[in-house]
Amino acid sequence: MPSNIPFAKQLLSWFDQHGRNHLPWQKDRSGYRVWVSEIMLQQTQVATVIPYFERFMLRFPRVENLAQADLDEVLSLWTGLGYYSRARNLHASAIAIAEQHQGVMPNNLEALIALKGIGRSTAGAIISQAFNQPGVILDGNVKRLLTRLHHIQGWPGLSHIDKQLWQLATNLTPQQRNADYSQAIMDLGATVCKPKQPLCVACPMQTHCQALDNDAVAQIPTPKPKKALPQKTVSVLLLKNAQGQIQLQQRPAKGIWGGLWSLPEFADLAALQAQLALDGLPINTQPLPAIKHVFSHYKLTIEPHLLELQKQPRKVAENEQSRWYDATQLHTIGLATPIKKLLENNQ
Repeated sequence: MPSNIPFAKQLLSWFDQHGRNHLPWQKDRSGYRVWVSEIMLQQTQVATVIPYFERFMLRFPRVENLAQADLDEVLSLWTGLGYYSRARNLHASAIAIAEQHQGVMPNNLEALIALKGIGRSTAGAIISQAFNQPGVILDGNVKRLLTRLHHIQGWPGLSHIDKQLWQLATNLTPQQRNADYSQAIMDLGATVCKPKQPLCVACPMQTHCQALDNDAVAQIPTPKPKKALPQKTVSVLLLKNAQGQIQLQQRPAKGIWGGLWSLPEFADLAALQAQLALDGLPINTQPLPAIKHVFSHYKLTIEPHLLELQKQPRKVAENEQSRWYDATQLHTIGLATPIKKLLENNQ
């Protein structure tokens, strides 16, 4: 395609017939609603995001509501969505918007990128979706579409390929119908130019697709070079007091499950028992079935051990990072998904 005009025209014509225009964040569209949806949609599919977005908006309809909320409540509404740094950044940025922008979502690229958790592509999506201004986006769906359209070989995460894709995305972005265009190019990637079994016969760009011409659609984009994921095993203590309450500890703000509540964690059973002995508690715990959980950079095996106390312990006291919770309170705090399931299965 010699210019952005034929591409945008064909894409928008397809979008008018086949695009998604009933998504919840497309209703009562505002900078805040678009921003929250874009953060939730990072590495998460639309179908998964929709109920989370609706619950989040019901509780935090305006940026000021989010800024004034306790982080625990924000994380509780994020539980199960994963990548919890997104929720922490969303909360921190809401506070910044309230304090630095009088509660009004910025509408320029530099101010948006200055906020935690907003990168160049997310900022472009907000600008185009919320303010109908030219905003360049390059999410995973768009990268896949462009690499196939131009038969670009090599992992898109490489800097020189990323630079090439940004230039292509910029050149293709039109000056009109920007909200529709950005939704259209994401929709085409998500619903037609899919990672597996793409619907090439339904693609409005099929006559221009170089990967299709070269019978290379299945090989493009080039996958990230695989590394064997390291494995880690930890022991956790499911400690119940005489009232049936469970001891939980809040994890550090940075790192895996940052800021979420979890069970006390130990390197192994011996370390767990040593701490119990130090606290003057019985060390004969009941092993529970191991839990497997895969992160992007390692595989985790959680070995839970149950200890039910017959009387209230003396030394296991509450503080800011360690508290007793009963089952009715668990929905009010942010919990790591494997831990939440473990607690639900052992109430």
